[in-house]
Amino acid sequence: MDIQKLMKQAQQMQAGMQKSQEELAQKHVEASVGGGKVTVVANGAGDVQSIKIDPAVVDASDVEFLEELVLSGVQEAVAKGKEMASAEMSKLTGGLNIPGM
Repeated sequence: MDIQKLMKQAQQMQAGMQKSQEELAQKHVEASVGGGKVTVVANGAGDVQSIKIDPAVVDASDVEFLEELVLSGVQEAVAKGKEMASAEMSKLTGGLNIPGM
């Protein structure tokens, strides 16, 4: 086993992962819930970038409905971002399941 070669491969993988993480932060996913009444945009790092709410769902007498829509949209957008990140990282790791990646 060539330790030098193994270390070089690990460094290359780490550099590739860092580059992918930077690229993922620039990519966006969108989740729309409630028939398009709430739309959430997140990046591949899982950060919510924007939330759009159709004024038609803003009802002072039913705030809970709007809260549920917003929460659902955020959860879906973050999940999509994680899926995108996971797919990108598996390209780098060759499908290996590396903890923390």
